[in-house]
Amino acid sequence: MVCGWLNLYKPVGITSHDLVKQVRRVYGIRQVGHGGTLDPLAAGVLPVAVGRATRLLSFLQGDKGYEATFRWGQRSRTDDVTGEITWSQPCPELTLEQIRAVLPEFVGTIWQRPPDYSAIRHQGKRLYELARAGESLAVAPRPVTITRLEILAWRPGDFPELDLSITCGPGTYIRALARDMGDRLGCGGLMTALLRTASQGFSLQDSRPLNSGAPLLPLWWPFRDCPRVFVDGEGRQRWQWGQRLSLDHPDSDLVTVWDGEGGFWGLGRVGGGVLQPLRVLADGQT
Repeated sequence: MVCGWLNLYKPVGITSHDLVKQVRRVYGIRQVGHGGTLDPLAAGVLPVAVGRATRLLSFLQGDKGYEATFRWGQRSRTDDVTGEITWSQPCPELTLEQIRAVLPEFVGTIWQRPPDYSAIRHQGKRLYELARAGESLAVAPRPVTITRLEILAWRPGDFPELDLSITCGPGTYIRALARDMGDRLGCGGLMTALLRTASQGFSLQDSRPLNSGAPLLPLWWPFRDCPRVFVDGEGRQRWQWGQRLSLDHPDSDLVTVWDGEGGFWGLGRVGGGVLQPLRVLADGQT
């Protein structure tokens, strides 16, 4: 069976699910998933799991990187330029120094309310489905982590624009960041463009459009920097049965499991001298 990872470049104008459907057609397989939704407005890195790789999606680790453009003086229903504008007031007096002063407030672990138009589920429905139906839902803020905000460019004017480079953890909404920064500045804000430059081990420079013959990467590829442990003989058989194994290895929340012949057998956790299976592959992939 075809299995592995694709480091795809998602263009503006389609959804992440649209790209997944294209992958299904190209590879003739239903079992396809992606590692982190990108809105139609956004472009950039989209990790895609094919076949058995979908069983490993929930274990992707690492930060995400973005380059975003924020516009000040406007608000919208979607927190980006694609939605209905609900507020528009020129703010030519806004300065780059004022923005620099508030940036530190948005670095670290902060509380962020997801946009009303988002893919988060509530009672089986996406928030954007509820919003389009006219249902108002107060979404509780949730903690997200932003580790870096770097100013790339500043364009003053009636509706000033700021280009930012952002490094953040999973679950962060960049358009919600534009909204919240605009509220903090007292002028309103929304996002006009977004490029994802990195996503949990996948980089923009290595991404490819689907129609370019993007290479299928092996199952272990996103976890290539995790510690490795080795099982052979009886230990490998017990691992295949999903049993815990005694192991002299430093504690680690995520390790890759291999045999001596270069076969990848899945993912585990080591604690207190015990290897606990997290995902067991039925056969090792070299």
